[in-house]
Amino acid sequence: MPGLLDTEAIRKDFPILDRQVHDGRKLVYLDNAATSQKPRQVLDALSEYYERYNANVHRGVHVLAEEATALYEGARDKVAEFVNAPSRDEVIFTKNASESLNLVANMLGWADEPYRVDHETEIVITEMEHHSNIVPWQLLAQRTGAKLKWFGLTDDGRLDLSRIDEVITEKTKIVSFVLVSNILGTVNPVEAIVRRAQEVGALVCVDASQAAPHMPLDVQALQADFVAFTGHKMCGPTGIGVLWGRQELLEDLPPFLGGGEMIETVSMSSSTYAPAPHKFEAGTPPIAQAVGLGAAIDYLSAIGMDKVLAHEHAITEYAVKRLAEVPDLRIIGPATAEDRGAAISFTLGDIHPHDVGQVLDEQGIAVRVGHHCARPVCLRYGIPATTRASFYLYSTPAEIDALVDGLEHVRNFFG
Repeated sequence: MPGLLDTEAIRKDFPILDRQVHDGRKLVYLDNAATSQKPRQVLDALSEYYERYNANVHRGVHVLAEEATALYEGARDKVAEFVNAPSRDEVIFTKNASESLNLVANMLGWADEPYRVDHETEIVITEMEHHSNIVPWQLLAQRTGAKLKWFGLTDDGRLDLSRIDEVITEKTKIVSFVLVSNILGTVNPVEAIVRRAQEVGALVCVDASQAAPHMPLDVQALQADFVAFTGHKMCGPTGIGVLWGRQELLEDLPPFLGGGEMIETVSMSSSTYAPAPHKFEAGTPPIAQAVGLGAAIDYLSAIGMDKVLAHEHAITEYAVKRLAEVPDLRIIGPATAEDRGAAISFTLGDIHPHDVGQVLDEQGIAVRVGHHCARPVCLRYGIPATTRASFYLYSTPAEIDALVDGLEHVRNFFG
């Protein structure tokens, strides 16, 4: 199959993929949109950090503190290069993408003009967002009186931009949207949305949680103001996320959390803040997790994100073709492999997705079931939930075949 990576070699780097579950069934892991597995190189980097370098960062003068600081800040350099950031100081470490998006929402709620979101302004999101890119904006709108607006969805799982000039108006202060949908797999038209936002002077925030692990990500090419993603979906550990922001914005906007590290001077009457990125990293940061993320970036970069993208496109194309052979199966979202990511959500006749997932699990096939933290999408398409299979650089055509065979077993099991 053209475009496929050498998965036999790659899978040797992921110890968990050798697991057997449920009395000797080979694990078929198709839940990568929720979290990816970790290669030995990342596991070793975490272990080595704790065994040899564990110390708090930045303020210590002893050798362990200096080494830990070099590793932590070295991870920032790797992230900056990975996303083509103009400056390493534009990379903020958080604990996940949810915190990154909350950080942006709170900065804008507390900001001075011209960035302040208040009762006279509008916030624009989309109906396909993960809850992490809905709830923070709802909270901000409730707190400030701003009006929350959103783009709806077409029947084939794409954004309805037919009224873009009416949704994004002169009152819009921030447009926040997902680059690749975690439930529909849709790759969104960034250029059109950014162009309209720039016309009215609105800031743009992009949730790249399902993009950074799967394709080359260039924050300068996106022309967004903020980009958020998370480490655990891209071969890294849990507990580490990233917010990239334009330097001039990070200099002007206020911090979200207060405490150690983010300060310049403190007195009993007032404080001044450190420059970005440290202004937004209060307290002891996720040091080991950042080191692990740096190792994950090294691993992905050595393979090449263009090759990861080509592999996943080939796997997704094959999956769409094979799933079309399953009677009563309905893909929720784009029905072709074009302009979509490597996550496919579906329903199977009248069988509840939770039942589908449980029977598949008994065969060793790990998928995700439920709303996928995108309940408005399920409401839009009139379904209680979906089953989602999601792929990564180690996914194989044989695993797609196992899924299709498993779904046939589900159909037979439920008559």
